[in-house]
Amino acid sequence: MITMKDILREGDPILNQVAEAVELPPTEEEKNTLAEMLQFLKNSQDEELANAYQLRAGVGLAAPQIGISKRMIAVHFQDFEETQYSYGLFNPKIVSHSVALSYLAGGEGCLSVDREVPGYVPRYQRITVKATDLNGEELKLKLKGYAAIVFQHEIDHLNGVMFYDRINSEAPFTVPENSKAIE
Repeated sequence: MITMKDILREGDPILNQVAEAVELPPTEEEKNTLAEMLQFLKNSQDEELANAYQLRAGVGLAAPQIGISKRMIAVHFQDFEETQYSYGLFNPKIVSHSVALSYLAGGEGCLSVDREVPGYVPRYQRITVKATDLNGEELKLKLKGYAAIVFQHEIDHLNGVMFYDRINSEAPFTVPENSKAIE
């Protein structure tokens, strides 16, 4: 079972590396790791389990965050329209995106960052992601709003980018041009 002690914190060099593609079909070990990542997110959102194991609630986790420099992410959350997203994905890739941007009005957080980092993180309002799921199925997901932000945050981890790298360091609360706040 993955717990908070397994999650690398900012400053670890793996978090700043570009992760390697997973050769398909994935190995049993890669599938098991990705399934465990997804289970961690589910556990972290279960109040009883989160308290018992001192888990911080998370909506996404990328393999580099547990010390594995491979292109794998897990997401488990509901967007603001109550659509459920629960995926373990190999080699997720943004294949198209909007020109328009969005950002979370309350800022972003990260399981690998134990401090609050104030500021707006500009993201694409809409994205299309291609990936392979845990069952070996190729997926094409059209995402917008909060869902698009979560996926971009996790895919950034695969490219060695932390969310705060995208914040305007001189004026963190400058509203990005051509953007919409997600409340």
